[in-house]
Amino acid sequence: MFESNQIDINSLHHIVLRETENDSLLELDPNFYRDLSDFIGNLRKQEFDGPENKIKDTMIEMTTELTSLLVHIRLDKISKSFDLETEYLLDEEKFILDSQEEQQERTEMILSATINGKSKFLESLAQNHKIKRIVIRFLSQVDEIIGVDLEKYGPFNPEDIATIPYENAQALIAKNIATKIRWED
Repeated sequence: MFESNQIDINSLHHIVLRETENDSLLELDPNFYRDLSDFIGNLRKQEFDGPENKIKDTMIEMTTELTSLLVHIRLDKISKSFDLETEYLLDEEKFILDSQEEQQERTEMILSATINGKSKFLESLAQNHKIKRIVIRFLSQVDEIIGVDLEKYGPFNPEDIATIPYENAQALIAKNIATKIRWED
């Protein structure tokens, strides 16, 4: 039986407490994270003066910390589980696990290519990764740049969004000139 979808700070605390006391995953409502997000979003939208605003801010902070704790506890259980009951995984947790599986596959691919002397394959991977395009949002003005793929990009103004080669994007991100954004279909 999954936990009720009515989220408030007390129910969240109860869920976190039960999750910490139990070795297996709790069964939660499939919309749990979305309901929790709605609860936090609604808290943030409320406007108060004086002590009420301080209480609201404290509630947001407590809810945020409980949420972070819950996610980390559940992911820790998932990573240590040998007989994982996938029906208790929420879609958002499956999304996280999917990226971990991809990381494991990439690790094995690099290890295998290295051990088996496939240096051309490794060189190809490295080159493709350098020029792989990612989406960034500019935080400040940037003149035209030449990408690692020898293409011209820009100029850019603050808040412009562009798709540029990974290596160039990383350099801009490291200098706090841009930030990576996720562009999902």
